[in-house]
Amino acid sequence: MGETIRMRTTNAEPSTYRTGLVAILDIGSTKVICLIGRVEPGNIKVLGAALRESQGMKLGTVTSLEQVEESIREAVAAAENHADMRIQNVLVSVNCGAPQSATARVAMSLEGALVTDAHLRELLAEGRSRCEREGCEVIQAAPVSYVVDEARGVRDPSGMFCQRIGVSMHAVAVKPSPLQNLKLAVERSHLNVTAALFAPYASGLSTLTPDELQLGATVIDMGGGVTSIAVFLEGALVHADVVPLGGSHVTADLARVLAAPVSAAERIKALYGAALGDIETGTDVVAVPQMGEDGDEFALRVPRSMLTRIIQPRLEEIFTEVQTRLRASGYDVAAGRRAVLTGGASQLAGTRELAQRMLNKQVRLGRPRSFQGLPAASAGPDYATALGLLMAGATLPPEALNPDLVSVPAQRQGIFRRLTSQLFG
Repeated sequence: MGETIRMRTTNAEPSTYRTGLVAILDIGSTKVICLIGRVEPGNIKVLGAALRESQGMKLGTVTSLEQVEESIREAVAAAENHADMRIQNVLVSVNCGAPQSATARVAMSLEGALVTDAHLRELLAEGRSRCEREGCEVIQAAPVSYVVDEARGVRDPSGMFCQRIGVSMHAVAVKPSPLQNLKLAVERSHLNVTAALFAPYASGLSTLTPDELQLGATVIDMGGGVTSIAVFLEGALVHADVVPLGGSHVTADLARVLAAPVSAAERIKALYGAALGDIETGTDVVAVPQMGEDGDEFALRVPRSMLTRIIQPRLEEIFTEVQTRLRASGYDVAAGRRAVLTGGASQLAGTRELAQRMLNKQVRLGRPRSFQGLPAASAGPDYATALGLLMAGATLPPEALNPDLVSVPAQRQGIFRRLTSQLFG
């Protein structure tokens, strides 16, 4: 148990970003996942993985520090035992604090000079500052594209001559109190939060193909407490939003209508539930345990189609809200017709087909790439965010992980786009 993991936060040559140890925590409303990985040239090897039930979280927000801390400790201890080492620093996912997009455009005159790291540091620092919103904290910020004189869509302006240079920035901002409570729960578990990433951004890293990242795709991350939206275009995150509805709301609907214990409703949903009435159901009747009653003789027997009639309206509500928010953002059309569903709640039978009908998009189920050492049971959509965090810790530059380091030379972002592409490929 002797080795301590310390995530890299300093500048280095590109090859050194390929090695080292990374630890992540995906803290959701229904589950906590801890992964410990070793980054090797061209590969990530998972050394330890653990999933534990999440307690003390609602809609992605901490409601009980003690319960969240206990859930984190259990997941971390199991992953540490699996990896035979102890961790100190972690990269965490964020869905709390009403995440929202913030954008800014900044320009500066160079009068024909060569673009240097100093120019880019100044430009990016100003861009990040303009992304700040009153009452919010920026958790991640990155350039979307540069403008060099009349040339738009420049990825890396370093070393170019120009009269004027500009940058378009995108950031994700959250309300500070929920974020600080999440960090506090982690710190009370004797861990340091090195950086925080918007959860569906991480899910996009692990599930999208390079073409989807470039041509445009919308990631819809269906968690237990919330459904998060991340729009990618031209290799960058361009829009973020969260709908405060998720899989636990479907479970609650079943429990309420059928008078069943929540645990029984969750099990029935997973085994017999469907999002569409025209999905082949098989079993005609389902036995539903009743609250406060013991024994099969007290179980309520309902047609399986009744489960669908309870489930489908809630999922329709979720996708309607997703579409409303995408249309309001302007990215419903701009980012193309490709949507990728991921997260644990996306695995319900018929969810993909329902989303396709309601969003008028080509929808696929996003399964994250598997890595060496990862158990087969841990390679489903419910691990998308966790594996994306692992990829982020392995491949993204410090300025992408920590907005306070946004002034680090920008050309490294191109390096990490290539590294991420290689990990996808």
